[in-house]
Amino acid sequence: MTKLLIIGAGLLGSSLAHIAREDMQTSFTYNFHPAEIEGCRSYRCDIFGCLELILSLRPDYVVLTAALTDVDQCESDRKAAWQVNAVGPKSVASACHQASSKLIYVSTDYVFDGKKGNYSESDATSPVNYYAESKLAGEHYVQEACPDSLILRPSVLYGWNPTRLNFATWIISELSQGRMINVLTDQYNSPTYASDLAGIILRLKDETGLFHASGRERINRYSFALKIAETFDQDSSLIRSVTSDALSWKARRPQDSSLNVYKLSRIVLPMNVSEGLKDMVSEKKTL
Repeated sequence: MTKLLIIGAGLLGSSLAHIAREDMQTSFTYNFHPAEIEGCRSYRCDIFGCLELILSLRPDYVVLTAALTDVDQCESDRKAAWQVNAVGPKSVASACHQASSKLIYVSTDYVFDGKKGNYSESDATSPVNYYAESKLAGEHYVQEACPDSLILRPSVLYGWNPTRLNFATWIISELSQGRMINVLTDQYNSPTYASDLAGIILRLKDETGLFHASGRERINRYSFALKIAETFDQDSSLIRSVTSDALSWKARRPQDSSLNVYKLSRIVLPMNVSEGLKDMVSEKKTL
């Protein structure tokens, strides 16, 4: 049976494990939050502890989802960001090369400066914060060590995750408790439903190169929040529209990092926001 190792059991990693276990011998790693998924083997280690594991298991595919994703934390602690998001992927790529494992690296839409949006794979990157800079370095290291690797760029991952809130589950949590929230009208992305991306990864696993693998809809955070509220029967009047200058971020964010998914859509059509949220409702009923 084909062997798959998923590094990082967060939102995307756990979604991928649940789907892949049906057809593949699936293992995953976790670090801070213990995780168990029926039918999968788990290992506790950080991104650097995975190197010996790769050489021992010699999986056919390695999917690297683990990263330091707190944008403001990366800005404050650049050493940690570089170690996890740049040096980590470089080490994993080296181990994959030695083990003859296909590496699939999950990057980010934040590698762009956000000045125009609808970015294609051929557009020039220009990070505006250190998180994105470290992730882009990870892309370069992966490409150098594993020329046959697959690099995917999603945008605003959302879905059910028992250990950590994401944008969608934060909206649901706050509104369900009757709390007023501020949401941006001037930041645009291409929200990516984690379970949809997990299926896309399995469809693309034998491809090489770079793919934008986000949802297929460009939308601002405020409009996305309204759709979440509507889908989950929450009070949308609790959502206040604000602009980014009202927030005190340490790190800059790209204003419009929406992605063009034409290349991906020639192989598989990613979900739009309404489809992703509808599937999220259905997925909750099975949890």
